[in-house]
Amino acid sequence: MNTTGTLQTIDGRPALRFERRLPHPVERVWRAVSEPAELARWFVAPVHWTPAAGETFEAMGESGAITELDPPRALEWTWGDELFRFELRPDGDGCLLAFTHVLHDRALGAQHAAGWDS
Repeated sequence: MNTTGTLQTIDGRPALRFERRLPHPVERVWRAVSEPAELARWFVAPVHWTPAAGETFEAMGESGAITELDPPRALEWTWGDELFRFELRPDGDGCLLAFTHVLHDRALGAQHAAGWDS
């Protein structure tokens, strides 16, 4: 498991991927990545959504759309030119989280990686 993140290429674009084991059940982590009040605690912008597959939203002047929703296992959305994906699976009394951020600009990879790592 890579806890510090890796820079990969997905569909010809740079992407950061982090994998972590968290000491929380899948349902708790799902709330943290899907509920607006929880997202407001860590995401760069407030996100007002249900969420629902195909739902669109706006945050900080950028449009986004939920492209995959499989509660409580997978959530993927686009926001501007970027893509964010969370995958969760049970692991003992905690869960495994895989997070992927597909970037529009490789030059911003280190900056984003530092933010996601913290």
